[in-house]
Amino acid sequence: MIDADPAAPAAPFLRRWFASLDGDTPDDILDMIAPDFRFSIVFGTGGGEARDFAGGRAAMEGYLAQREKSVLTHHVLSASTVASDELVFGQARRGDAFESTFVAAARLDADGRVTDLMIGRSPELDVEAR
Repeated sequence: MIDADPAAPAAPFLRRWFASLDGDTPDDILDMIAPDFRFSIVFGTGGGEARDFAGGRAAMEGYLAQREKSVLTHHVLSASTVASDELVFGQARRGDAFESTFVAAARLDADGRVTDLMIGRSPELDVEAR
């Protein structure tokens, strides 16, 4: 079942996650992760090159430390929620300029914290450019 409550926006956790990342205090996402959290962010840089940030909490702290703060904004184009899984498809923008298209999937625990997170992004596909 997708979006069981049509009045509520789909993927509310991932929407909060990206809002925190885009704000002045991106480290707030660390309060949103479960003790057994694990993730992979496949970060395409163009020209067939990519970097995979992966691991647990310590690796996420490292990812946040190297990331530009308050520069990119994430714009969700579509979203769904299926049981404890959330999925979003969107764009990252630098100001008004396209930066990349991204997909994100999160699995949440009973307390609403993320246990598993997979994000892929690529600057090679601008889905809004059609």
